Amino acid sequence: MNKNFEQLKKYIEKTMAFQAALTLFEWDAETQAPEESMEYNSKTIGILSNEYFTNLINDDVKKLIHKLSDEKEQEDLDFNQKAIVKEVRKTIEELEHIPPEEYQAYSELTAKASGIWAKAKQKKNFADFSPTLKEIINYQKKFAGYRAKKGEKPYDILLNDFEEGFNMEKLDEFFNTLKESLIPLLKEVSKKNDKIDKSYNHQYFDTTKQKEFCKYISGYVGFDFNRGVIAESAHPFTTNLHNHDVRITNHFHENNLESAIFSIIHESGHGIYEMHIDDAITQTPVGTGTSMGMHESQSRFFENVIGRSEAFWKPLFPKLKETFPEQLKEVSLEQFIKGINKAAPGLIRTEADELSYSLHIIIRYEIEKMIFADEIEVEDLPKVWNEKYKEYLGLEPQDDGEGVLQDIHWAGGSFGYFPSYAIGSAISAQIYHHMVSIMPVEEYLLNSNLTPIREYLNNHIHRFGKTKNTNELLKDLMGEELNADYYVKYLTKKYNKLYELN
Repeated sequence: MNKNFEQLKKYIEKTMAFQAALTLFEWDAETQAPEESMEYNSKTIGILSNEYFTNLINDDVKKLIHKLSDEKEQEDLDFNQKAIVKEVRKTIEELEHIPPEEYQAYSELTAKASGIWAKAKQKKNFADFSPTLKEIINYQKKFAGYRAKKGEKPYDILLNDFEEGFNMEKLDEFFNTLKESLIPLLKEVSKKNDKIDKSYNHQYFDTTKQKEFCKYISGYVGFDFNRGVIAESAHPFTTNLHNHDVRITNHFHENNLESAIFSIIHESGHGIYEMHIDDAITQTPVGTGTSMGMHESQSRFFENVIGRSEAFWKPLFPKLKETFPEQLKEVSLEQFIKGINKAAPGLIRTEADELSYSLHIIIRYEIEKMIFADEIEVEDLPKVWNEKYKEYLGLEPQDDGEGVLQDIHWAGGSFGYFPSYAIGSAISAQIYHHMVSIMPVEEYLLNSNLTPIREYLNNHIHRFGKTKNTNELLKDLMGEELNADYYVKYLTKKYNKLYELN
């Protein structure tokens, strides 16, 4: 092994150990930590974050990266090692201008913020969260200012953190493509919505039985319980320590069966991605999904593209009816498939159908652009949020809980994340287009055989982790970068058929 890389590896191992400790605190806070713990745990998290920061952002590591970036040194590195050097260099460039004490203070703030957000959401009162959110936004603006190169806009910096190479110019074009096609289609579909009855979904469904079925379906799609676990949290999420310790959560509502089922399929998709990262790069900076857009493509591929198809449910539906015989005794497979695909604009992003989902993302994207262009005060967020829901979906939240407080992302400082959901949806349709051209996907689903599907995803996407970026993976797979047209065609074909529009 290259001597300089061997030296760098020692810093990386320590950095990843700090990252694992921080991940465990995050997992604990969202799943089982006592309510009063975060006020005190946040100090520990701040110290660990500072250790993570200083272990990576120091002169010794910078010198090693400088040496390893030399052309001759690069010749001595293998593919994975080059990718690791590139990723560490990128992280240094992101963090080196931020004062360590500010990074620690920010880490403590976001550690406490999720609890403050959860209480405010429960009370449906944005005013309880707005002072904390204002602090988070101020830090984000300050950090973006430290990092900005000449002429670079703060929000572009944050967007690039989640999806490399994407800025407001590219995303404006992407979202305009979606709006031009999907808004008229949604209007046409809405005229026929009364033809689809999904009242079956809002009966009483015992949550213990829901948990049993959700664990079954998670394993069915490929989540490996030898290296993964499921817990409960207010907002379902996925995290991991490495590819042999992947953790997902779900939530359960007595009067909404679909919510738990599709949340667990979604998170299982994330989890499968992390489980398939190559052992050679796990516990390194490239040992995770390449971007949030690609990550969301995997979760939404399982949740929507195959998870809402008739071929997927044909062998599974008897098991679901067996679990809830009284509630589903009069429900046919055809009615169920129509129900789980019904396009009905709603207020909650996580419960949105495929057709209206991107509009939820566009709303958040437009609001975040306003925040980082200093066009809106934090106190005005509920008003602007409600106005945009009225404009795009024709609905108005009745309270902050179903409005501006519904997502946890801003409490964690994840500004720039939301577009990744729409990017992921588009990628999932693009991947599916290629997949069905080379293999009998429907036949596999009808035979409960998801192994070839997972192997395809693993061979072309999962195993590479962050050694290749999103567009590199797509180009290697099908010869072109992200193309929103596949997503538009996928949704148009699906909903024209479902609602018999043509």
